[in-house]
Amino acid sequence: MKKLLCNTYFLVFTIMLFVAALTWIVPTGQYNRVEKDGRTYVQAGSYHKVSANPQGIGVLKAPVEGFTQCAEIIAFILVVGALFTVIERTGAINTVIKKISYFFSTHPQYRKFFIPACMFMFSLCGALFGMEEETLIFIPIFIPLAISLGYDTVVGMSIPFIGAFTGFSSAFVNPFTVGIAQTIAELPMYSGWELRLGIWFLFTAVVATFFSIYGERIRKNPTKSLTYKMDLEKRAELQVINDVVVDDSFRLTRAHKLVLASFAAGMGILFFGIIKYQGNWYMTEIAAVFLGVTVAAAYFGKLTVNQSTDAIIAGAQSMVSVCILMALARSIVIVATNGYILDSFLHSMTKSIGLLPSVLAPQAMFIIQTVLNFFIASGSGQAVLTMPIMVPLGDLVGVSRQVVILAYQFGEGWGNPIIPTAPVTMGALALAGISYPQWVKWFMKLELILIVLSMLVLIPAYYIW
Repeated sequence: MKKLLCNTYFLVFTIMLFVAALTWIVPTGQYNRVEKDGRTYVQAGSYHKVSANPQGIGVLKAPVEGFTQCAEIIAFILVVGALFTVIERTGAINTVIKKISYFFSTHPQYRKFFIPACMFMFSLCGALFGMEEETLIFIPIFIPLAISLGYDTVVGMSIPFIGAFTGFSSAFVNPFTVGIAQTIAELPMYSGWELRLGIWFLFTAVVATFFSIYGERIRKNPTKSLTYKMDLEKRAELQVINDVVVDDSFRLTRAHKLVLASFAAGMGILFFGIIKYQGNWYMTEIAAVFLGVTVAAAYFGKLTVNQSTDAIIAGAQSMVSVCILMALARSIVIVATNGYILDSFLHSMTKSIGLLPSVLAPQAMFIIQTVLNFFIASGSGQAVLTMPIMVPLGDLVGVSRQVVILAYQFGEGWGNPIIPTAPVTMGALALAGISYPQWVKWFMKLELILIVLSMLVLIPAYYIW
């Protein structure tokens, strides 16, 4: 995983240098921009040539400027990391997961609800606070649980892994995608969440149904499993595993309930602020709410002062890699802007996408984002890189900023379970013992379903927004 992450950093830095080299070659030009209703718009038809400004050794300042331009977003991400780590260390999340596991193990009549219920739970976590890397800690729990219920390793891995990815990719308030993209697009934070909520439910239902059908087929005939031979050995060990899984010693204490209640209260305040103070409820305000929840969770979770500060620091540290990638991604935009070639690319894309009917432009944006995601498998990093280009492009071709962000969400998200540059994907497969080619071949059917459904959903979204 670390090797893949380092490669991603190197790749983004190399792209920045490549863009700097392009400032010596690509014809330069600019659009005129105007301020209207607190937003910056590109004036259609105003593209004009300007004098070249090739970028030299000064290009090394761009990553530093990237940090300063993303300062508010970075601070927000550090707070989110701290919040989740504090809640995790109180034991509340693990206890809830284990209680659910125990319930389904001891109530076989409800077994058919196991996959959809758990997938919706993890999808909600992905949609609300961007759970992604954290799913890796749940895979070793869900694989033996799934096998003990008659399913296989694929189901056990996919419940937390694909469940969270589904919520992340179709989120209605994910701070790492929707929040950052809307901030860059100068939209009210989490605006349009009502339609996004419906979209999230649709995609989660489709994914949960897909795995429910697969799971029932495996329960009836285990030989059809992708991991049948491997699971035979795991089933032989289930007597030991069941002593752990089927154990009601995981008690949801009063402290756990208060921690979960504080998080729920924080989400309630978040939605209240979004609805009541649209236009004045941004990263700083939401980060303040999350910081308050962090303090409350630490208090109710009975963490000591040292434990609380250690958790906050560890949580913030876990997000440093994301922040660095964001700053590097932003540096690409800075170099292209300073070299006066950003608008040249925008002008070229406008002419290409402009040939399409406006209703099909979001699909073209979705395809572009999907291709870019192979190289930059980071939701926040891709938002910082592409939104400054895609937002004005949408303005020029008649696509609303909300739809542009939705196309970005889909393009950034759905390819992650099968691209080798996604660290979480490679980590999940390693934990499950599934080979990458084997997984890609198996998952491709669902991948195609998600791609087609995304392109269809973008059509009504175009007319609604």
